[in-house]
Amino acid sequence: MRGSDRYHKWIKWNDEEQIDMGKCPDVVTGIHGDDPVQLYADLCEVVEDVLIHFEEQGRSLPTPKTHLMQEVA
Repeated sequence: MRGSDRYHKWIKWNDEEQIDMGKCPDVVTGIHGDDPVQLYADLCEVVEDVLIHFEEQGRSLPTPKTHLMQEVA
């Protein structure tokens, strides 16, 4: 399992900007793109890159705060 798998990520259509938005609030504010499948892959890569950067800098990784309902229930 990659480190980024611990963090909740999702893609949502933004009507105002007419573009898909990828979000992972525990790690990055978000990215955008035209293809939701590619956007999700890109989001996973960005999150993984941020986590690697944190580790290289000796910083603590963010605690996952967003949980899926099945994990909470």
